[in-house]
Amino acid sequence: MVAKRLLPLAAMEVLLKESGAERVSDKAKIALKDALEERAEKIALAAVKLAHHAGRKTIKSDDLKLAAKNY
Repeated sequence: MVAKRLLPLAAMEVLLKESGAERVSDKAKIALKDALEERAEKIALAAVKLAHHAGRKTIKSDDLKLAAKNY
């Protein structure tokens, strides 16, 4: 099975370093990437449900903001 590459590992390193990490292992980058992608998928699914419930096909920023409050 090939892993999804939605978020680049370099971006994970930048996030961790901007949060104060001096060094970041490859496993740490992968762990953060996996956690963020999992949460993002849940938020996206909830936002789609909210838009459909409102009778829209278009996902709006308010849908995402509301969905993110639950995760």
